[in-house]
Amino acid sequence: MKQAFLTLLFLNLSFLGFCQKAEKTKSIDNYLTEVMKTYEIPGLAVGVVKNDKIIFKKYYGRENLESDKKVDSHSLFRVYSTTKLITNVAVFQLIEKGQLSLEDKISKYVDNLPKQWQDVKIKNLLSHSSGIPDFARYEDIPADASNAQVFERLSKEKMEFETGNQFSYNQTNYMLLAMIIEKITRQKFEDYVQKNQFSDANNKVIFSSNSIEEVPNRIQLYRYNDSLKQYKKSTHVGGLRSHPGNGLTISLPDFLQWSINLDTNKFLTDNTKKIMWRSFDYTNKQDVFAHGWEITKTGNIMSYGFSGGNISAYSIFPENDLSIIFMSNGYKYNAFPPLYFIVNHIAGLIDKHLANPYWSREESVASEIINKPNVKKEIYGYRIENDNVIFTYKIPKDLNAEAIDKMSVAGSFNDWNPGNKAYQMVLKDKNTFELVLPKSQFEKGKTYEFRFVMNKSGWFTTPYSALNTNGNPNDNNLTFRVD
Repeated sequence: MKQAFLTLLFLNLSFLGFCQKAEKTKSIDNYLTEVMKTYEIPGLAVGVVKNDKIIFKKYYGRENLESDKKVDSHSLFRVYSTTKLITNVAVFQLIEKGQLSLEDKISKYVDNLPKQWQDVKIKNLLSHSSGIPDFARYEDIPADASNAQVFERLSKEKMEFETGNQFSYNQTNYMLLAMIIEKITRQKFEDYVQKNQFSDANNKVIFSSNSIEEVPNRIQLYRYNDSLKQYKKSTHVGGLRSHPGNGLTISLPDFLQWSINLDTNKFLTDNTKKIMWRSFDYTNKQDVFAHGWEITKTGNIMSYGFSGGNISAYSIFPENDLSIIFMSNGYKYNAFPPLYFIVNHIAGLIDKHLANPYWSREESVASEIINKPNVKKEIYGYRIENDNVIFTYKIPKDLNAEAIDKMSVAGSFNDWNPGNKAYQMVLKDKNTFELVLPKSQFEKGKTYEFRFVMNKSGWFTTPYSALNTNGNPNDNNLTFRVD
């Protein structure tokens, strides 16, 4: 009798788990179908790994706009700068083997460097704190220029800032990392990565930073031209030096397997991953970035990832055994790249506590601006009451309010400084933040601009329904005036 009861209980729990998984899968599918319509995405592939098992894997739309060929498991997406995650892992594999150190100077491995680059360290390349000039900013460097020619051209430029001071995204950093990998391993960068990260790939994993090169099954990237009101094929050619920074072309099944291998320590140990994901200590004490990975904090939950070309993204939640892969070939609305919205929304569908409230809020506002609902526009974000200006932000019901640590007001009246303690908002109840300031603090008849900022760095987009805006399409800041 007891055995029968336990068997029945097990079956019920298994059935319940199956139903919950099916419900989440359906929710993700319904959401992605709607997103495809909203952002007019030609084609995409999305995968989710939970507890080292693939719980969602699906393909949508077409590989290109010139044919009806559907995106499928053999479709190869160029993931652009998401490639840097693979290069990061390659670097830390060498660190784990004792063949490289974060504290090593790059001059130990690369000869004939410009003098001012000599003291830059491996950690500075990974954290984009090197200060070395970025080759991507100089149009007079040919795509087929040799490494020596690139160095010669960049040596004519000053260091952009003191090494270690700040984060400044830079492609030269990853060119140098690939050169160091090649020096240590005596292999081509591409061959080393293939052997040590993609030996079990079912499809071809290709490195190519040439958008016009014919690659079988490779998805075509499109950029929407607002003037012509149509998609145009990308024709950018980056050359071999761009491979470690933006050249990976991969199918969804192989990317999902890579994610499982990363999580199950096939590539790196837990201790090494902790070092890789540790926040770099910038001199300016402001920037937040790990060793090649973006850091996102949602409440007390940490996630790490990166994106590429505004059309691919990878995010991993180590403590929640969850990772999400998003790959697409374009989107219509250039002002609102949807990749972070989508990855965040899917995380929230898996577990509501993983939804970052800033990205959830921004997705809602972007959708409203795109769809332009028939709503009455009203004064938004403040009211004048007696002798006070009262800034107000009401948290929508569907937002993960527990993960909102701080709200502030930044504007033309405080040098747009969201860290100014005098402009931190106070939580009045469970869903309303307020900041009360005396009218006397503001000049009569003068128009001031402002925006709300969530958790120190999340600058709000002005909602479509706001009446009080400056009308400037470049920023569309909120405005107010004291009469």
